[in-house]
Amino acid sequence: MSGLNTLSRWLLLGEWRMHPVRALLAIAAIAVGVAMGFAIHLINAAAFNEFTAATKSLSGQADIQVSGRETWFDETIYPRLASHPAVAVASPVLLLQVGAPGHKGALQVVGIDAFRAGGVTPSLIGASAAGSPFDILDDEAIFLSPGAASWLGRQAGARLALRSGTTDLTLRVAGTLQARPGQRIAMMDIGAAQWRFDKLGVLSRIDLKLHEGVDRGAFERTLAQQLERDFPGRFRVEQPNDEDQESRNAGMSRAYRVNLTILALVALFTGAFLVFSTQALSVIRRRSQFALLRVLGVQRGQLLRQVLLEGVSLGVTGAALGIGAGYALAAIALHYFGADLGAGLFAGVRPGVDFPPLAAGVFFSLGLGVALLGCMAPAFEAARAAPAVALKAGNDETALSRLSRAWPGVACIVAAGALSFAPPVFELPLFGYLAIGLLLIGGIALMPRLAASLFSLLNRLSMARARQHPVLALTLARLANASGQAGIALGGVLSSFSLMVAMAIMVSSFRVSLDDWLVRLLPANLYVRLHSSGSAAGLGPLQQNALVALPGAQRVEFMRSRALSLDPARPDVTLLARSVDAADPGRGMVLKGPSAPVPSGARPAWVSEAMLDLYALKVGATLKVPLNGRLHDFFIAGAVQDYANQSGSINIGMLDYRAISGDLQASDAGLWTRDGVSAEQLEAQVRALPFGRTLAYAKPGDIRTMSMQIFDRSFAVTYLLEAIAIAIGLAGVAATFSAQTLARAREFGMLRHVGVTRGQILQILALEGGALSALGVLCGFGLGLLISLILVYIVNPQSFHWSMRLHLPWALLASVAAALLLASIVTALVSGRHALSGGPIRAVREDW
Repeated sequence: MSGLNTLSRWLLLGEWRMHPVRALLAIAAIAVGVAMGFAIHLINAAAFNEFTAATKSLSGQADIQVSGRETWFDETIYPRLASHPAVAVASPVLLLQVGAPGHKGALQVVGIDAFRAGGVTPSLIGASAAGSPFDILDDEAIFLSPGAASWLGRQAGARLALRSGTTDLTLRVAGTLQARPGQRIAMMDIGAAQWRFDKLGVLSRIDLKLHEGVDRGAFERTLAQQLERDFPGRFRVEQPNDEDQESRNAGMSRAYRVNLTILALVALFTGAFLVFSTQALSVIRRRSQFALLRVLGVQRGQLLRQVLLEGVSLGVTGAALGIGAGYALAAIALHYFGADLGAGLFAGVRPGVDFPPLAAGVFFSLGLGVALLGCMAPAFEAARAAPAVALKAGNDETALSRLSRAWPGVACIVAAGALSFAPPVFELPLFGYLAIGLLLIGGIALMPRLAASLFSLLNRLSMARARQHPVLALTLARLANASGQAGIALGGVLSSFSLMVAMAIMVSSFRVSLDDWLVRLLPANLYVRLHSSGSAAGLGPLQQNALVALPGAQRVEFMRSRALSLDPARPDVTLLARSVDAADPGRGMVLKGPSAPVPSGARPAWVSEAMLDLYALKVGATLKVPLNGRLHDFFIAGAVQDYANQSGSINIGMLDYRAISGDLQASDAGLWTRDGVSAEQLEAQVRALPFGRTLAYAKPGDIRTMSMQIFDRSFAVTYLLEAIAIAIGLAGVAATFSAQTLARAREFGMLRHVGVTRGQILQILALEGGALSALGVLCGFGLGLLISLILVYIVNPQSFHWSMRLHLPWALLASVAAALLLASIVTALVSGRHALSGGPIRAVREDW
């Protein structure tokens, strides 16, 4: 047994010493795939856990929370809940997103009744720096969390300017309060917060602490039924840590996290193919060695285990390096770039990274699994080969004869076509991803048969010109009769190029569609909104009238945005009240599909594509919208494109909104210039208004530029993964051609014996590399285009619930195709020079 172990160790280390570059490439591909997947998982898990923990810290020890379907609700419901016999303490809460002049983003201000919050959310009660118990009741006092104090640069005793609408107010930082690290929150007395921020008579939620012995689940159901009966569509009742709240928080970024993880596994797929090509070429080159070992008494099972051991060694090494690199990458990203990876999903959250053993084990197993998958076929071939046949030279192609079978590839492609029409699972395009994987496997499996058929046809057509072009004839003869090895080389080109094509088309299609949407959505010459105002207030009637009266403004349109809850298990949707032209509703919105005629007396609404998917709506149906404490019916007149609100948006007329809600404020304003007035001149007129300094200004071009920058940040990881896939693909193609060329030293020696010169052999290699790469690029483009169609028309709509138009980035695709062709030709030439460095007699000595 020790002798066999020693032999196995010698074979493993010997193979690594003889061909370290191929082994290192396979290890690198696996390590990169594992590292990227594990890092993305760690970053998103840390961000989500921190976000959830911060949300729970605001809930404290509440048993039940009553919140409104709208952002705020009338506080007259409070006495009813506070006097309920099952309720021990009812704590009113007001939540505000408030702007701070000179700082980007918003500060979350929590207004509480300190006497009642002590039994429910004690961590939200501020600690006075002066030790005065009356600071928590002071109308001018505010308490900052450490994260907020650091962000604002204010400590206890300092004055802090905050913005409510177009008015700035100054408060005194009276002390600190407990919060999660990095959480930006502030606490005020609820009465002071209502007064200071013009929210008299409204609340955001009411936290309930029940008497001991009260069944929380039964109370939640009973109270929800009572409130729905008395106030239809007005309130939401839930336990702070129940499944609906967890699902709502997770849904904010689940599709983004899953898609990034799937893209990270692209590198793992490339790694699996590199392991396959490495082991397949290794088995072909060592067929005679394995046959000799069989003759000397080594059993089939031992050879099978040997090849599997070599693959496992690649997988274990790559996966272990990937786990370590992924952890380091996650720690660096969280420290320097925050938790959102550019997506803007967890702004202000700065969590630390933990090491989850279970997740590490899963990604380690994935790395090991793809390595085993890649070496499975070569291992069975090594064990199955007959020793007497394998000892003979010149039978390398026999080992790859099974690769020419077409039915497995056809079956995979047919299955992929069927799965591409399957619906999402848990609102994720799992079948779409499976279809992409089957397309890749099917395309690679068909390469040997395609190469054999194409090059055999070309070989027959060139027979008549063989004497005039011997190099071309030898090249086509080789390619036609060595389809298995050609298939391996083609598979490397196909896997790398097709994935690159698919990802490039998907990202380009999204980017171009977003840019076109912005062009159509921004017809005005100038847009203004309150600068860092948060959700506390908007532009009031006086400010709106002042904008309309500007001498340089031909027309001004206002929009009001609010968050509404339609389903407790889903994130809030965005209500957009805007000026709508009944004769041409597409003038201010980007309509998608046909519209339905609005019945007489009905209020029309246009919903986003996400609303149609998430809430199973359709054009022509009726939608109940909670406004001003009641449910109001709106007729769905059409669908609109909306890339800004993934959880859904509802567009209604401004007149309908104001008539129902009584809210006369506006969130944004679009201004059209008069003839002869430039956007810069109109902006100067707005700035000259008394409230001009409180506004943020943007021209359509500025908004497009900023949006494209946000898009590029959001897809920075995708660009990185795409670059990695291209780099690994180029390296893999180079390694495959190099290995095949070096393994043909005996063939080159025989050609030299029959009179073929070194220069002609190099020409043959250059033609082979170019022909195989060209075929791989053409097939890879076709396969990548099919994959991109699944990504654009299936995966993205099922993940993010929006549509886009197909756009092909020809310049990028052409440059990568040229790089692949050049890499293949150069590698073949360099490897050919090395293979021809020995004498012809020495190269064929094994045949004598």
